[in-house]
Amino acid sequence: MYLTTDKKKEIFENQGFKKSAEDTGSAESQIALFTYRINYLTEHLKTHKKDNDTRRGLLKMVGKRRRLLDYLHKTEITRYRAIIAELGLRK
Repeated sequence: MYLTTDKKKEIFENQGFKKSAEDTGSAESQIALFTYRINYLTEHLKTHKKDNDTRRGLLKMVGKRRRLLDYLHKTEITRYRAIIAELGLRK
């Protein structure tokens, strides 16, 4: 599997937004995880162009990440700007 427990821990540790050692539920953590998964599926779809089930899952993930980013934008603009800069996302 491409996303093991160790890989998730690495993703959560590499971002500088952790509130505690076990922080996996904050918006920043979820956005970082979605970004990793989106990048992986994007590469998968470059080679498997007719994999429409994966494409649908990818679009759902992009929507979830977008909603989390919109939530951060409405509630705390500084956290939103920080996560955008850290992950290299743009609106």
